[in-house]
Amino acid sequence: MNIAVSFPGGVAVEADVKGHRVRTDQPRPHGEDSAPAPFDLFLASIATCMGFYALRFCQERGIATEGLGLSLETVRDEAKKRLATIKVALTLPPGFPEKYTGAIQRAVDQCAVKKHMVEPPAFELTVS
Repeated sequence: MNIAVSFPGGVAVEADVKGHRVRTDQPRPHGEDSAPAPFDLFLASIATCMGFYALRFCQERGIATEGLGLSLETVRDEAKKRLATIKVALTLPPGFPEKYTGAIQRAVDQCAVKKHMVEPPAFELTVS
């Protein structure tokens, strides 16, 4: 995959991802707060990826998804100036079959974004 990045003004940054434009900005006072910050999109990508796995699990089994929910909460390590823990809470829909509770948890745990955090790829930066 190739992602092209452009700089439309201020501290906003845009990425062209497979024909979709993803805009980011920084909160005030550094930016205009016109879009999520890049790190917020990173966290959103984890939550939406895990949500996708939960949704597909239910859809593939004909389980109603009304009431299905997922939330992500972060715990910060102030001394290290980074996240210490990412807490994810999956809310199952009413009537969700108890026999599938462990299985949906394992399915959500297969999120590709999370897997890449647990076993990160190497980064290579070239400057020209």
